[in-house]
Amino acid sequence: MGSTTDTGRLPGGADPGPRAGVTRRALLGTAGAGLVAGASAGAAGAVALDRAPAAVPAAAGPSGALGAGRVPFHGEHQAGILEPQQARVQLAAFDLAAGVGRDGLRTLLRDWSRTAALLAAGEPADAFENQVALDAGPCSLTVTFGFGATLFDRAGLADRRPAALEPLPAFPADALDPARGDGDLFVQIGADDALVAVHALRVLQRRAAGTAALRWQAAGFARTPGATARPMTGRNLMGQIDGTNNPRPGEDGFAGKVFCAAGDERSAWLNGGSYLVFRRIRMLLDSWEALPVDRQERVIGRRKTDGAPLSAPASAGETTPVDLTAQRADGTLAVPADAHIRVAAPAANGGAAMLRRGFSYHDGLLADGSPDAGLLFLAFQADPGRGFTPVQRKLSRGDGLSRFLRHEASGLYAVPPGAPEGGYVGQSLLE
Repeated sequence: MGSTTDTGRLPGGADPGPRAGVTRRALLGTAGAGLVAGASAGAAGAVALDRAPAAVPAAAGPSGALGAGRVPFHGEHQAGILEPQQARVQLAAFDLAAGVGRDGLRTLLRDWSRTAALLAAGEPADAFENQVALDAGPCSLTVTFGFGATLFDRAGLADRRPAALEPLPAFPADALDPARGDGDLFVQIGADDALVAVHALRVLQRRAAGTAALRWQAAGFARTPGATARPMTGRNLMGQIDGTNNPRPGEDGFAGKVFCAAGDERSAWLNGGSYLVFRRIRMLLDSWEALPVDRQERVIGRRKTDGAPLSAPASAGETTPVDLTAQRADGTLAVPADAHIRVAAPAANGGAAMLRRGFSYHDGLLADGSPDAGLLFLAFQADPGRGFTPVQRKLSRGDGLSRFLRHEASGLYAVPPGAPEGGYVGQSLLE
């Protein structure tokens, strides 16, 4: 407990130590005082539900335990993929203005990368930014950039668009609103404080003025680190423990599931990057909450109290392996044939797996009085054609949980590798 600390790039990794530099709070406090004196002041299934491990609080610092957490922007992979999940997320997509082209895109990404690095370090983007986060530390801020398929044509880069960046196929019962999905440039902003996340998005939006316009925006949340007596997997808005079988860094084959290897000439720039699938999935909570708990458990295939699979004895815990052959006393399957964990299991999908990092959302009520609430699903993977697409196709046909979900927006983005110190995200594509 004491000085500000960095949050490591891998969950549970070693603390890389404090990072020097004036903080946003210190510099903007001075800048703000000058302004006052001089101007008189005036995010279905394994596909729909699992998420990354809950974030671990950083050591206490000048801004408090959560405020002191700091994640470096630069690195082999972009921040916001491997880190513990933060409490808040802002998602947004932008479309390039007409005529911006490759040079304009390069200028924007250089500026955005520089800005994101400053904000992640708890420093101001410039002396006269909007000061929304004036009193906060970095709060484990991460900014992750992705490229939509349409970006490549608009920036004169069609010959560098990876083959895997094809539109996702239509799935049964999709009810997608194009205005709330896709886009040329995608931004994921995570932080343990809502104002810090909103501030970062607003700064990026202002710096893109004239070059890229906001297409859509969504805000989500997860459990705040430290809200439980001990670190534990979070719950979604259906009340289910959510994220038990998410792949973990350090497991055999993890990198091959999440990150792209060197590909052909079109996609060589994406080596070390990933693909991100975004889905806005509304949960039909009124219908779900009308089910008795035992029915809910059979839809999912896990106990609601502790997340243990229905194939396990009462003393078992959340991480007990699922036995898909187990039967109840009456001879029926302990995990029903259409249970979510059965249909979504990697073993039932050719080993397909993704790193899921979804956030809940709740945006009030719809016209019929039902909640506009659910999951902002985010899944990182090396190849969506072998990850999300086959799993979602199977879920849409045979998952009992699908009756309680509506996929309302969608996007697929190529996520470039991280930027080195002095570099910018997307440099391997644009130079």
